[in-house]
Amino acid sequence: MSTVELASLVLPDFGLPTTEPSVPASTYQTRLTAAWNRAQAAGLEALVVYGDREHFANIAYLTGYDPRFEEALLIVTSDQPPALLIGNEGWGYAELCPPPVRRVLYQSFSLLAQPRDRSPRLEQILRDEGIQHGSRVGTVGWKYFDGREADSPQTCLEIPSYIADALRAIVGDPALVINATPLFMNPADGLRAINDVDQLAVFEFRATFASQALRNVLFGLKPGMTEFEAVQLMGLNGIPLSAHVMLSSGPRAKYGLPSPSMRVIGHGDPLTMALGLWGALSSRAGFVVREASELPAGIQDYVEKLVAPYFGAVAAWYEHVGIGVKGGELYDIIHQRVGDPFFGISLNPGHLIHLDEWVHSPVDAGSDIALRSGMAIQVDVIPATGTPYFTTNIEDGIALADEALRAEFAQKYPEAWGRIQKRRAFMSSALGIHLKPEVLPFSNIPAYLPPYLLSPQMALRVV
Repeated sequence: MSTVELASLVLPDFGLPTTEPSVPASTYQTRLTAAWNRAQAAGLEALVVYGDREHFANIAYLTGYDPRFEEALLIVTSDQPPALLIGNEGWGYAELCPPPVRRVLYQSFSLLAQPRDRSPRLEQILRDEGIQHGSRVGTVGWKYFDGREADSPQTCLEIPSYIADALRAIVGDPALVINATPLFMNPADGLRAINDVDQLAVFEFRATFASQALRNVLFGLKPGMTEFEAVQLMGLNGIPLSAHVMLSSGPRAKYGLPSPSMRVIGHGDPLTMALGLWGALSSRAGFVVREASELPAGIQDYVEKLVAPYFGAVAAWYEHVGIGVKGGELYDIIHQRVGDPFFGISLNPGHLIHLDEWVHSPVDAGSDIALRSGMAIQVDVIPATGTPYFTTNIEDGIALADEALRAEFAQKYPEAWGRIQKRRAFMSSALGIHLKPEVLPFSNIPAYLPPYLLSPQMALRVV
């Protein structure tokens, strides 16, 4: 039976990208066609996709447009090309969309006190776009509901009330306006659950930078730095964030989510950090010490009690994940090993990732959803002990790719493919984690877990 040990390891330099992949304009048209086909199959006569700065992923997936200061609305019907409703400041920015979009100015999306004299009311625009009395309309926001949450979950809309009210008033029957977000975010067959080679290459590009940023902190952190100074080690390059930058130490670290501050990081402090970019997130946590003897009193067995069992569970997850594996199997692997209440594992141990940090998850108790080629998955198993033992964390992204997709990836993106193969080799030879051929690690710190943050060369491995 395998065991876990703390050992001195050499983390290779996997390199950074020298070219940036992109999604071709033609792909966006393919996505729009696929979305409309799904909508028609669901009996819909119009698809209305909402976006704002926080909830941008579905509209960006279809058009490449990500709202910055304003809301946006994409209206898809059979009568005319899709319309992108945007405000004053989005008007020019939308010209950067990879596919041609038919822009419609709706100034009420603009910020307060900006001009509102050149566009009709929303109800009129919706009618002009073909939504009429009796139309069956599907809205897409960023989440949907089930019978545990509402008696009629299909008509529970998460988009802003003024948009939902306008749609319901036009069609004449609230039951005709339904939540169509599952078409995009269902973990089994949603449009964004499966990615093509270009999208995966974009995710790998961003994951490389996100993980390298944390690697920079791991190998540059020193007591006496402020949290701000620690974040400066990340070397952020401006790739858009999917979450606020997270780094906190001392008493705030147990919450995980705080942004950095001027607090001085002290010797012996707990510390957690995460960086999320579009399509990627990496996170690590530990104590600002060199060895166990420097840990706070009463938790010198931190590695033995928490970190080693956790690493063993995540290593088993990594070795089992693959095409055809059911989500319930991954759930069981984690909970059979670290399901004791001490570990505090409560969220899904793994989820789909896309432009947004969390799309949905096929990983849940009893889930029979089979993982598929093209899925981008976040290895996300977070202990929350609520004790002085604090936490530990290996959070990184992977993708699943069948033989054909792997061949396409290697041929089209050889530089990224080289990084992926080096990461796989490191995980096998140094960490003792043997991946299936279809598992592609995207992180420059792949499953690398140093519990003592002042000894970053000391990390866990399976032997």
